[in-house]
Amino acid sequence: MRHGKKVNHLSRKSGHRKSMLSNMACSLIEHKRINTTVAKAKALRGFVEPLITKSKDDTTHMRRTVFSYLKNKESVSELFREVAPKIADRPGGYTRIIKTGNRLGDNAEMCMIELVDFNDIYNSSDEKKSAKPKRSRRGTAKKAVDTVNETAAASTNEESTEKND
Repeated sequence: MRHGKKVNHLSRKSGHRKSMLSNMACSLIEHKRINTTVAKAKALRGFVEPLITKSKDDTTHMRRTVFSYLKNKESVSELFREVAPKIADRPGGYTRIIKTGNRLGDNAEMCMIELVDFNDIYNSSDEKKSAKPKRSRRGTAKKAVDTVNETAAASTNEESTEKND
């Protein structure tokens, strides 16, 4: 039974687990996506999403709080400068986990975890879909038939005027 077991210990002692999650969070912030196992990605999501939420409020206190978790100046500054403005209007769900299959060596379930707003493929396709005007086929087909009828009528009028002359 799993009563009261909220944290996946990942078969590591607490110091090792905290360091590993801190390093993975720094890599995620720096590269915007990383490949890892599904269990580590789910643990990382619970670790990094509160930090991203804290980065929305750019104060000295929040920077120090985030630094106490990450322990990397460059990652903290990138989180507050680049990531926070992009996710400012998002109420949560800053990461996406995409399963990529099993690892060859030990058959561990692998995945890619990424920051949602930094995926160009998904974001650009949404913008293109919304920017494209909606057209119905019926309206254009009707116009095409009308133009064909007009040209046919014009040609018959020309033929009749030629016969009269």
